[in-house]
Amino acid sequence: MKKCDNKKGYIHSFESYGTLDGPGIRFLIFFAGCPLRCKYCHNVDMLTLKSGKEYSAEEVINKALKNKVYLDSSGGGITISGGEPFFQVHFLKEVLKLAKKKGLNTTVDTSLFTSKKAIDEVMPYTDLFMVSLKHFNNKMHQDLTGKKNEEILKNIKYLSDKKQKLWLRFLVLPGYTDTKENLKDLLKFLKTINYDRVELLAYHKMGIVKWKKLGLKYELANVEEPSKEKMLKIEKYLRKNNINNIF
Repeated sequence: MKKCDNKKGYIHSFESYGTLDGPGIRFLIFFAGCPLRCKYCHNVDMLTLKSGKEYSAEEVINKALKNKVYLDSSGGGITISGGEPFFQVHFLKEVLKLAKKKGLNTTVDTSLFTSKKAIDEVMPYTDLFMVSLKHFNNKMHQDLTGKKNEEILKNIKYLSDKKQKLWLRFLVLPGYTDTKENLKDLLKFLKTINYDRVELLAYHKMGIVKWKKLGLKYELANVEEPSKEKMLKIEKYLRKNNINNIF
């Protein structure tokens, strides 16, 4: 496996005009490597370090700074995604630290499958944590992602207790995450934490082409994308139970 030091790491790609991954216009930085193996992953081409190219923190931030004028004017900044940013936590810290030094707003888009120690490392340099909610049933979570969910849920509560700005993203995966039991667990969990917003994300099949290119079997090929009616029904359910900051 490739290794990286604190000041260098592996980046899969960049996107200079993101509008869905944090406030304002975002410069997206996709870290290579991820400990999860989600069956519906749309970035399956980023799962290993070898899928990336080595960069220094300075090289990464210099790319972002070329866009600083319109990032600042829109209330945006950089969003570090992946892959899983915490897979390269020391490099993540260096990139975030340098970003803040240069006056950039920072967002980390993560599963939070990591340690509290790792979270503490990057917390001082992170303006927003965007966290994806996979499944609340531990067995189903492991089936869908290859990992259990206890530490993830504990880490979300930890960020909440630390009064960090927190956006939660709930994937509506028909037949898996949209069950009555899981939605009840979602509601119960949301009432135990502080957060800024919840995003309901509709499952889509756009990533399947990447699986095919890599010669991998996509196990959820028969799962259909949720209808607008289904998405609206879930939103209404949450609002009925006093969850109003939904996007």
